[in-house]
Amino acid sequence: MGDEIAFAGAANQAEMVRAGEVSPSELVRLCLERIERIDPQLNSFRVVLAERALLEAEQAEARLKGGEERPLLGVPIALKDEVDLAGETTTRGTDAFPDRVGADSEMVRRLREAGAIVVGKTLLPELAICGFTESATWGVSRNPWDPQRTPGGSSGGSAAAVAAGLIPIASASDGAGSIRIPAASCGVFGLKPQRGRISLEPRFEHWNGLSVNGCVSRTVLDTALWLDVAAGDSPEPGAPPRPQRPYVEVARTPPGRLRIAHSTAAPRAAVPPTVSEEARRAVADSAELLRSLGHVAEPRDPDWGGIGNNSVPRYLHGIAEDVDGVPLPERLERRTRAMARLGRLVPAGIFENARRAEVADAARVNAIFEEFDLLMTPVMGGTALPVRRWEGRGALWTLLGMSRFYPFCLPWNHLGNPAMSVPAGFAADGVPLAVQFIARPGDEATLLSLAAQLEAERPWADARPPIS
Repeated sequence: MGDEIAFAGAANQAEMVRAGEVSPSELVRLCLERIERIDPQLNSFRVVLAERALLEAEQAEARLKGGEERPLLGVPIALKDEVDLAGETTTRGTDAFPDRVGADSEMVRRLREAGAIVVGKTLLPELAICGFTESATWGVSRNPWDPQRTPGGSSGGSAAAVAAGLIPIASASDGAGSIRIPAASCGVFGLKPQRGRISLEPRFEHWNGLSVNGCVSRTVLDTALWLDVAAGDSPEPGAPPRPQRPYVEVARTPPGRLRIAHSTAAPRAAVPPTVSEEARRAVADSAELLRSLGHVAEPRDPDWGGIGNNSVPRYLHGIAEDVDGVPLPERLERRTRAMARLGRLVPAGIFENARRAEVADAARVNAIFEEFDLLMTPVMGGTALPVRRWEGRGALWTLLGMSRFYPFCLPWNHLGNPAMSVPAGFAADGVPLAVQFIARPGDEATLLSLAAQLEAERPWADARPPIS
């Protein structure tokens, strides 16, 4: 077994297991071998659960012999180290959570019930705050396309591991771009589902409703399979109903002729945003591709208004709440504690107004979907940033820097719409490019269908990074 299986993706690996072409134990051993050999260059995993994974692989083989059919039976996965896995510590990127947890989170329970085998937990920045994956406790995670670049954040460990073929699919979460930014940085697929699509249990309304659970994957079909397994019946406020059709079926269905707006006009948050020529070119080139596929692609800017004034207070207030709930806050980085202080400086009235403003902001910004099916923008202001870009910088400096470079993602956490990062080729220096697509509330189906069409035209999963 070699690279072809390692880079096949979760859906293909599940099919191989069902067909008897590869065993769960062989898949797990392949992942473990690649992690041991490659991850010292990336630092994407916080912990590798080799013995536990091999035991679960043997159990999966017994189920296969017994005729059981489960959608992810025998497929290795990784979990971002902010979701609970029974018997393990959930560090959330810190050294401040000393205890092991007693039960799986709801998403993890569903994945394991579907037959997935957890091989390890991936790294994130402290409390998932930043758009890069670096911490004083766990070190610097690196991008397999260029180890001097960040894999993004906060799901940077998951994206780096998937991009390098260490694991076929990994969990991710997104409170301000933390699925889409790492996916864009590492050249993999990342969809932020509609708010409430996948349960956050045992936590609810994380970051005041900004956060969602999801995954990063090699292929669109992988993400569709993950959603079919993990989504539905969430107890969270405003959770959407179950989709009419399975997402795997949707991903295999052509999207039809779509009307797609495209824009590089970024909303302003704390400071004026920056958008590189490479980011603009990725949008322009993708618009040309869309037109060649028969879609209408026209320039149109959303009516952003002052959306940054309402989304940033929710983000900062959420950080303050997270820090207040840490068992050992003295172990947090100074910058993390300072971010919490910024959050506490937000007056209660401003925060409450920001939450109430979601309705008006949604009506104004989503008006673009009265004429268009989707909106396309950059994911971020350029390609993946250098590692340690903000090392040693304070909370305010880091916040302003991220606001300038990552302005396109947070508005859709504030509004709740599904959005995805789709690979869009490579910059001149070989680093991945990507574009973001946003749909009407609850319409992951159109996103997945279009993404699969784009994947067929420019099959990004065939690309292998230098570190792999």
